Parts: sequence; C-alpha cells; structure tokens
Amino acid sequence: MNWFTRVRNSIGWLPKRTSEKDLWVKCPSCQEMLFEKEYEDNLHVCPRCGHHGRINADQRLALLLDEGFDLLEQPEVAEDPLKFKDSKKYTDRLKAARAKSPHRDAFSVGSGTIDGLDAVVGVQDFSFMGGSMGMAVGTAFCQGAERALARKCAYIVVTAAGGARMQEGILSLMQMPKATVMTRRLKEAGLPYIVVLSDPTTGGVTASYAMLGDIHIAEPGALIGFAGQRVIQDTIREKLPEGFQRAEYLYKHGMVDMVVHRKDLKAQIATLLDYLSPAKAA
Repeated sequence: MNWFTRVRNSIGWLPKRTSEKDLWVKCPSCQEMLFEKEYEDNLHVCPRCGHHGRINADQRLALLLDEGFDLLEQPEVAEDPLKFKDSKKYTDRLKAARAKSPHRDAFSVGSGTIDGLDAVVGVQDFSFMGGSMGMAVGTAFCQGAERALARKCAYIVVTAAGGARMQEGILSLMQMPKATVMTRRLKEAGLPYIVVLSDPTTGGVTASYAMLGDIHIAEPGALIGFAGQRVIQDTIREKLPEGFQRAEYLYKHGMVDMVVHRKDLKAQIATLLDYLSPAKAA
C-alpha cells in the first residue's frame, strides 16, 4: 500500500470512487504521468511526447462529426455460426465485449455533416475484441456505404483492427471482397471514400477496405501493416528498418497521403470534402 492510499484511507469522509486512478494516466510512450482530465481535454494525445492514444467509437464520431448526427442502428447477424470455442466460447467473448461497450459490435456508423458538409463516418473500435472484422463489421461497413450512396455524399472510415475475427473463420474473410465491392460502388458514383488509419490497422482490414481509399490519412505513430514485424523478419530473414510499419515511415515511402494530428483531423477532412465532393446542382 503506497502513502497516497494510506492517507486516503485514513480520511473516512472522502468518496470511495475518488482515487489516484481517477486522476492520473501513464503515457504508454514516454511513461509520463498525466492528469486524466488534461489527457482527455487534449483528445487523448500526450501533451509531453504527442503519443496518440486509442479512443472509442463514440469519442471518434463526436470528434469528426458536427453535433446532431444520426447513429445508424448496428446490424444483427448470425452469431457464432461455427459454434467456435477455444479457451472460451465465442458467445461468451461477445457477451464480455458488449458488457464493456454501448454497441453490439466493433463498427459504428454516424450520418451527418463535417463542418457543414454532408458525410457518413464509419468507425472501428479497437476496444471491442481488437476491432476484429467479422460479419457484423462487414455488414455495418456496407450499410455505411449504402447510406453515403443514398445521400450522395462522402464516406469516411476510421480503421483500427487486429484483422479478421478468427471465431468466424471463412465468413470473416468473406467480408473483405464484400467491402471491396462497396468501395467500387462509391467510386462509380463519383463519391469520395477517405480512410483514416489509426493505431493499429493490421491484417485483413489492411488487405481490404483500409487501403482502398481515394485518400489515406494516418494518425501520428499509428501501426499500419498486414503481417506482424516478427513474422516478416522471420520470413525474409532480414532486420527491418527503424519505424517500419509506422505512419511516418509509410508516408515517406508513399503508402499514405498524409499524417495528420488528431486535433487537425476534422478540419483537414472538411478541406478534402470541399475539394472532392460532387458539386451541387444550381
């Protein structure tokens, strides 16, 4: 028991929910202790080193969309079609994830405006089973694209995933071509499809809709790749360069179009929408 806990416990009238854990957060990059409120006010970006922390779907939608946006209902799909079980049943893993989240699965879609410009925004939440892509994620992605087609506006997708959801086997992998078809429909309709790559974006998500955008924006320091660094090194038997698979390295080598700080993200997307969105009829 540290001195803070001993002193706090000796003061009986303090509310039980007040503790050092409510006040402080440690930056995973520079290890500095930060005031939780200061960290939140800074959009979960470390004010010391600029590390971009992970944020959930609701925080991301509120960051990008203007107030008053509509949240699309998440689709209901067949659950546990393979009756999958490893150390736990898949159904139990879903229950545990939903107990910690206000959403049924890892992909949420908001429909509204960005600085007054019509847009649909789909967000992947890494805190829900690692943002893994299963049937619910694939279907939600497609519903977001359908809404953008119906509204004749841009579709912005923020990715954050460890890849396809293994508990759904081949059914999760089938979401890759399904999502790809929707990106083609957006292109044929002349509607912008912009991808924001957040930390981490890996696996089957990178191999499909994450890298099919008209423009790719990455958050600083985001891990972006298909296979893990150790797997690649063991395969090619060469040491990989410093910063490999990080946003800045990919930008330098032409894999992403820009690296944008979180505080500037909404304004940058609004500028792109102003350039890319189809002109309104007079």
